[in-house]
Amino acid sequence: MSKYRGYRDLKVFQMAYQLAVDIHEITKTFPKEEKYSLTDQIRRSSRSVSANLAEVWKKRRYEKAFISKVIDCAGEAGETEVWLDFSKDFGYLNEIKYHELIKRYDEVNRMLFGMIDKADKFCK
Repeated sequence: MSKYRGYRDLKVFQMAYQLAVDIHEITKTFPKEEKYSLTDQIRRSSRSVSANLAEVWKKRRYEKAFISKVIDCAGEAGETEVWLDFSKDFGYLNEIKYHELIKRYDEVNRMLFGMIDKADKFCK
């Protein structure tokens, strides 16, 4: 049985959730013309990481479904990293903030792949 009571107890969930909150705040400064493209896309993908982790938790009874959904989380994190690349290259995000966010996503990805490698510890 897992030592975690719920997905909110997972450090990776907490980090991913905070990243989504931080990205929401940062994107408030993006140009209005990006509202329906870059801004919406980066907000959606960043939120999907933690939202999918909540779903992962509910599917942990089935190891294959668990692993598949964790891979989806990593995919959303990767998509967010690409939107961060665009944000930096378009001049909407400074280098320091960009590198801080990428470093935090590297940590999230490391934890996600750790969950995949140790799926049996999370699954019932």
